[in-house]
Amino acid sequence: MFDKPLLILFRRALPRTSSWCRSFAVKPSEHVPDGRPDSGGSPAGQSTSEKLIKVAIIGVPNAGKSTLINHLIDHRVCPTSMKVHTTRAVSKAIQSRSNSQIILFDTPGLVGEKEMKKHQLDAGFVSSCRHAVQNSHLIGVVHDVSNTWTRNALNPVLLEVLKAHASIPSFLILNKIDTLKSKRILLDIVKNVTNNRLESIKNYSIRKRKSTDKQEEVSRKAPEAEGWPHFSEIFMVSAMTGDGLKEIMSFVQSHAKTGPWEHLATEHTDQTPEELIVQSVRARLLDYLPQEIPYLLQTELEFYENIKGKIFASAVVTCPSERLERLVCGEANGKLRQITERVTSDLIETFAGPVSLTIATRIKGKEK
Repeated sequence: MFDKPLLILFRRALPRTSSWCRSFAVKPSEHVPDGRPDSGGSPAGQSTSEKLIKVAIIGVPNAGKSTLINHLIDHRVCPTSMKVHTTRAVSKAIQSRSNSQIILFDTPGLVGEKEMKKHQLDAGFVSSCRHAVQNSHLIGVVHDVSNTWTRNALNPVLLEVLKAHASIPSFLILNKIDTLKSKRILLDIVKNVTNNRLESIKNYSIRKRKSTDKQEEVSRKAPEAEGWPHFSEIFMVSAMTGDGLKEIMSFVQSHAKTGPWEHLATEHTDQTPEELIVQSVRARLLDYLPQEIPYLLQTELEFYENIKGKIFASAVVTCPSERLERLVCGEANGKLRQITERVTSDLIETFAGPVSLTIATRIKGKEK
């Protein structure tokens, strides 16, 4: 049977009995204690007891990085969709609680040259991720266990990043465990992606077991080069249900070092409201439009104003042809209304207040 360290990991993967209900629309002061020193609005030099930790969250496209980050900080600051490459640039998600400030870098999905050419991604797409890693104290690797094709090995590009920054401690987040029917599969994945080693557990080893099930035996085999043996910890979570997320934040906070905060206690992201609106529109276009169509569209903000706490904004989606404009709008503009309603709902969560949004379309090269 499994040895003790492996059973510890197995228990972490078991679902909790209590339900997980958190709101993204957290008030800025909810994680800041009343006794916190008053800095007069300056994020730096507030108190020698302050601590800071910066974590680069990396992984392949669609591993669930942005969804995970939103749930970790209890605030919707990272637009998400069901398609790949929703995140195109590095952004910060910030949570300030007790005397610690946690900064999570949401990074674009790591891809190879073939994928970059397919989706017309520039060289900065990958380099921005590497830059975030270089400026972090920890690296959190998000690995999708629901993908049967890739779950038993780490992506080569991701491994290159880990090897290049081996001096920075890293930890593994096995995401989407709620999609697995068998916990045995999860344990096999652990063995494969860590090369049977886990530094945080002494004498960690996997006892070899004979099996009459040839298919099961094959599923456990993975080349040594496809795993990373230097993870300091492993977490088995579901970003959608919230299982295991509390343990991640406790782990991250425990690694915070004494130092001045880089952001105000009320800040949740380094993105401007205008950037969040554009990215939210783009994310929902990815969800509502088929195949490669949404990647051919350009979204920009025409108008933005915050009047007494209510946001008024207007975005325009530029389409390369009349045919694609008709697909975006749908019959009698029905699809465009659906997209607008969904984006508005997203932004109400993000800004924790009323939002009035309009989305218009235009054809590239034509005047309205």
